[in-house]
Amino acid sequence: MPRRLAVIAGSRRQATIRRVDPILGDCSLENLRRNRTSHKWRTYPPHVLPAFVAEMDFDPAEQIKDAIRSALDRGDLGYPYKGDLGDAFAEFGEERLGWSPDPGLVFPIPDVMTGIAEVVQAITRPGAGVVINPPVYAPFFFRLELAGRRVVEAPLLAGQDGSYELDLDVLDNVLSRPEVGAYLLCNPHNPVGRVWSAELLTEVAELCDRRRVPILVDEIHAPLVLPGARHVSFQTIDHPAARRAIVFTSASKGWNIPGLKCGIAVAASSRSAGVLAERWDALLASHLGVHASVAALRSSLGWLDAAVAQIDANARLLTELLARHLPGVRYRQPQASFLAWLDCRQLGLGDDPAAEFLERGSVALSPGAGFGSQGRGFARLNIGTSPELLEDAVQRMATALVG
Repeated sequence: MPRRLAVIAGSRRQATIRRVDPILGDCSLENLRRNRTSHKWRTYPPHVLPAFVAEMDFDPAEQIKDAIRSALDRGDLGYPYKGDLGDAFAEFGEERLGWSPDPGLVFPIPDVMTGIAEVVQAITRPGAGVVINPPVYAPFFFRLELAGRRVVEAPLLAGQDGSYELDLDVLDNVLSRPEVGAYLLCNPHNPVGRVWSAELLTEVAELCDRRRVPILVDEIHAPLVLPGARHVSFQTIDHPAARRAIVFTSASKGWNIPGLKCGIAVAASSRSAGVLAERWDALLASHLGVHASVAALRSSLGWLDAAVAQIDANARLLTELLARHLPGVRYRQPQASFLAWLDCRQLGLGDDPAAEFLERGSVALSPGAGFGSQGRGFARLNIGTSPELLEDAVQRMATALVG
């Protein structure tokens, strides 16, 4: 039996439970409530189970902790220096993503959205439109507006089976608008969990090239692609548009270290690198975050593998739990990351089922409408936790129907 997935067989009426690998730490509710003081664990009162913000319940890898301790012991707490980050990311990209970016074109940034906002302001005029594909990561909406740009929607095409696709006809139509200055693509997609194929990305590149619209790509969830899927980085596409794109990613999601504030921007040319380099003072990462990211990318792959295995097990477990407790919820297992997109429209809980789950079930999910109007009647559930807490979350959701 694999060390990471020790299975406890139960009755047919019980979902399969998989113990969390010790490398991921103690995910008990008691431990989390006692030791975590982050946004996830302090936003709501103690009786509420938090399952909303994209922060996993796993402990960071020991190699990451050691890197931070070492920096503290040395008094190494100054302004950030890139150091080995470019080489570390290139090595990780080659081993895990089929991508070998030039280390010299890798830039530390404070986080993905800050990097995107700065680049958008650099390459588009004030008031320009930026195309996004809702339902999509909520900060795409408000951070672009705060940057003085206008959101232009090219909604995903939703299937009856809960699947989603990029609607290329709609995308081409909005890219043709004169006010559009950039396209912001999410791959893997948050919240629907899709990983876009090389063929589809090539078509996207062709559309953007034809319309002369630059592409920015959020690939922050790429390290968490689940078994059976393959991430394709946009810069690996054999197309001129891909050689002008800027990709944004981070170790924050894959290794559960968002509080250390270090993202990564990868330019594909010296020209796009110049856009990042001249904004260095607005894109200062955390120095500890740089150290932690290098440790994650180079020394913590075993931890990442354990996290991916647990998330994959949880994604399958959620199918069982919903069938037992909430059969009216439509759910399609994601191809990447620890976020489950739940279609709750058949439950009769209105446009914001997350509000009902919170009020009547004492469990906090992300409201679907925050991801765009297409998310009304949906909710996003964080499954980056133990099987026990995942089951607790679903049971609490079910009480909203009878409470």
